[in-house]
This record gives sequence, structure tokens and C-alpha cells, in this order.
Amino acid sequence: MTDSIDAAAVSDAAAASEETITFADLGMDARVLQALTDVGYETPSPIQAATIPPLLEGRDVVGLAQTGTGKTAAFAVPILSGIDASARKPKALILAPTRELALQVAEAFGRYSAHLPGVKVLPIYGGQSYTVQLSGLRRGAQIIVGTPGRVIDHLDKGTLDISELDYLVLDEADEMLNMGFAEDVERILRDTPDTKQVALFSATMPKTIGRLSQKYLKDPVEVTMKAKTGTASNITQRYLQVSHQRKLDALTRVLEVEQFDAMIVFVRTKQATEDLAERLRSRGFSAAAINGDIAQAQRERTIAQLKNGQVDILVATDVAARGLDVDRISHVLNYDIPHDTEAYVHRIGRTGRAGRSGTALLFVSPRERHLLRAIEKATRQPLDEIGLPSVDDVNAQRKTKFAESITQNLGSDHLDMFRKLIEGYAQENDVTMADIAAALALETRDGGFLMSPDPPASERKDRDRKERAERSGRGGDTEFATYRLAVGRQNNVTPGAIVGAIANEGGLSRGDFGHISIRADHSLVELPRNLDRDTLTRLRGTRIGGVPIGIKKDDGAPRSRTAYGNKGAGGGKSYGRERRGSQKVAGRARP
Repeated sequence: MTDSIDAAAVSDAAAASEETITFADLGMDARVLQALTDVGYETPSPIQAATIPPLLEGRDVVGLAQTGTGKTAAFAVPILSGIDASARKPKALILAPTRELALQVAEAFGRYSAHLPGVKVLPIYGGQSYTVQLSGLRRGAQIIVGTPGRVIDHLDKGTLDISELDYLVLDEADEMLNMGFAEDVERILRDTPDTKQVALFSATMPKTIGRLSQKYLKDPVEVTMKAKTGTASNITQRYLQVSHQRKLDALTRVLEVEQFDAMIVFVRTKQATEDLAERLRSRGFSAAAINGDIAQAQRERTIAQLKNGQVDILVATDVAARGLDVDRISHVLNYDIPHDTEAYVHRIGRTGRAGRSGTALLFVSPRERHLLRAIEKATRQPLDEIGLPSVDDVNAQRKTKFAESITQNLGSDHLDMFRKLIEGYAQENDVTMADIAAALALETRDGGFLMSPDPPASERKDRDRKERAERSGRGGDTEFATYRLAVGRQNNVTPGAIVGAIANEGGLSRGDFGHISIRADHSLVELPRNLDRDTLTRLRGTRIGGVPIGIKKDDGAPRSRTAYGNKGAGGGKSYGRERRGSQKVAGRARP
């Protein structure tokens, strides 16, 4: 009979007792315990306290918990406590839905195995060179952390041997299945030994996860981390109603007035990350873009700059920010409101991690109020409305920062040299010190130091109307092209599988997908017209249901993006975004 544990109850019981549960009480390997101590871990989180003991006992486990609750250590500690460091074949396989999460998990294993000589951890994921992964596999990594698609590729090539696996972990299992990896996951499970120990972690428990658990797990212990709300209580959530054409101005004001350490700004498309980051840099902010088109080496450099303070603002898409966990991130700002409430929860989960406090800001246009209501309903938490920072607010902050810069520079070692130069200038030219200071300030901060008052409402409306007309004059179809996939209804393909496979391997976000039409032996999908050659090369080998999609541009004319919901030619089913009502897109119901 399946055992069931309420992780929150375990935590409450520990808190009520005289002695707090520590990692030392859980029975792990002493070397792993030392590594946890080195990184500053003292007491286990509720999910860790509830799952580590049964996993150490060799039991299969199903853990239900949101991201940011410490799931990685929950399965990494038991695996490292029992891993055979002398093995030359993989002994543990951790499947993650995205390359970002795979990298995060692999890095955590590296920290926790610091005192385990001989233990090798290897991440394998789409978008990285096969050469690096093949070299790591030949060296004999015992722990593999990978995305389902790339793991399947290595299995097909015969370069990954999982016949002697002792541990298998499905991390964020519901996300993997939502992205269309169900068949890949099941195939991997079938190829592993029956004697393996399995841990399945998921934020939700849909029927598909339940069936997977019943089929492949042996008498599992079910651990539930109940959340009182859909989002962490230590994240302050606010929204600002702003028209589309005033978003950049609103963002600039918020950045000037809001006190933040580091911030992620979420947008819908890859091109928008580059455009917005460039606009912010031109306004004097330290900003960088991160999206699926950015090479992994550049991505790692950007994240390192975010961690060390060289970059303060990261403009990102949903897919690119998956698995990102940086202590400095105090704020998340949704520049483009997500159409998917789960995406909102995942986005703001980049702040307020591991008990830290965080702030989430959301830009909402008048026409997007229904999306705001859907978010509040899904998270069971109202968002507080704030007003646009006024010109006076911005100018007051600029004056304060100017004064702070003076105070900071008064302590400089070079002050004496410049004081002598200025005193000499003052005597020679009969100019007051105040005038010289003002002139120097003018040199570093031009005459536009203070923000000008807002124009009258009538003038602002005329300007907004002109900008809307200019935007509507640009054809939206020019940004998309139709691509043909070599999989269709005969392969039991779903829109969710297409979106999941292409987004994961190609680094695209949901906003990069237009019309999807599934035919008998192929499918048509609208994607950005300017997909680069490297992305297309990666995508051609991507598999859905074990079949390579063989993506290529379709010879026919692209469909209009306004024709969503109509029957496609040839009797195929068509899927797309609908502006009104509820339309199932990419396998999910959107408000």
C-alpha cells in the first residue's frame, strides 16, 4: 500500500518539538553532509525532511511541491550517499524538462559531491555540442542530468548506456509531459533496469502523472508539500495599468524609483529581449538580453555578470529563464503579461527563492484586465495596484542619487589632486567653487538631468494615437513563416508535443509560435521567419514520439495569423490563439 506523507505536517511537527531536525539527523553520508555544511545549509526544508529518509531506505518516492522548495537536494543527497564512485557507467539519470534546469541540477550535484572524489556529473541537453557530451560520456560519468530529447538521441546513437542504472529521477515531471515528452520519458523508463530506484517530483498531480507512477514506480511513498497559495507568500505582488505605447516610459520610471538589487524583465519574444535590453542600455541602465538564440557560452557569461553585479537587469523569455536561480534577483517585472497563469507563477518564482523576500511587478493594459483576473484566481492571491511614478518622484530620486555620488566620491584617494586643480582654477578665473562644481556636474550629467513635466493629456493622446497608427501599419505576417514537420496525425502528434519539442531544442518561447495545423502525415507550424541556420539544424534532428520532425520551410504561402480557429486545408486540425473566449492552445486552456 502506498504511504502518504504531508511535508508541511512534518515541518510543523518538527517546529513544535523541542529539537529542530537537522541534516545530520537524516542519516546521509558524512561527506555529503560536510558539503551541505560548506554551502551553508543547516536545516532541511519540509520536502527534504520528508523525502530524504525514504529515498535513503531505497523506497520509490513521488514528491509534489512547487519550484523553489529545495527539491534538488531532496533527491541529490540520497543519490550521492549511495553512488558507486568507481563505476564507469552511468548509475543515476536525472531527467529535466529544459536545458536551464538540467544545468542548475548538475551544478547542485557538483556542489554536494565536493568531498566525493571520483564522482563525475555530466549535463546533456539540446543546443550543446555533441563533442563535449561524448567526451564526458567516454570519461565515465556516474551521474547524468539531461533533457529527454537529447537523452533519446544518445540512446539511439548508442553513446549512452543506462543498462546498469541504480537511480532515476523525473524532475518537474508535469512540465515535461506538458511539453510533449511523454513518449520519450516512457521509453527511457522502459530501457532502464527493473531494479532501479525512482523518484518523481512534480508541482501538480494530473492523471498522466498518476498513471506514470502506477506503471513504473514500486509501492512509492507519496510526499505532498501543500501550498496555501499558488505563489510564495514572501513575494510582494503588484501591478501597474499602462497602455502598450507607454510601457517603456513606465519601465524607465519604475527602474529609477524602485529600490532593487537585480531584476528580470520578462517579454514574450526573443527579438523583444534584444530590443528592450538595447533601449535600457541607451538610457544608462546595466541590462542584458537572454533568449534561446544566445549561445550557451554567452548565456553563462551573462548569468555570471548578473551574479557578480556587472549586469543589474536581465531581459528574458520564459524558456530562457527556466532554472535560473541567482541570489541577487530581488525583483521580477512582467513587461508583457503572460497568457498562461502557470507561466506567471514560474516567472515570479525567479525571486523570493529559499525563503528570501522578493517583489513581482506586472504591466497590464486596459484590454488585458481579464488576464490579470485569471492570474489572481489561479494564484488565490490579489495583486495590489500601484500608480505610475510621477515626474516629481523620478526627479527626487535622481537628486538623491546625485547627492549619494558626491558623498561616495568625498572618500576617494584622488580627491586632494582634484581639489588643488579646482582651487587653482578658482583663483586664476575668479570663479566660485559652487559654480565650478555645477560646471563639472553638467559635464557628467547633461542638461536633461531632471525629467520634464508630462505633456497635457490631449497632447499625450494625440501622440499615442499616432504611435498606434504606425504600429498597425506594419504587417504582422512579415514576422512569421510556415514550416513543415514530417510528423502528423498518424504519429499521434498534439500541438503541445510540437510546442514542447521545438521550444526546448530550439530555445523558443510560446510567443514564438503562431498557427499550428496537424495533417495526416505532416504538420504546419508558424514560427519566426528569421530562424537562423544553427537553430534549424538542431531542430531537424528533434524527435516527437521517436520520429525526427525534419523541419523545413513550407513552399506554400504562410497563413494569416488572423485566421486562427478555422479548418486547415486538407481537413487537418488547426490550432492558434483566439482573442476572445477560451481556446485550447498548445494543449492548454487559456483564459
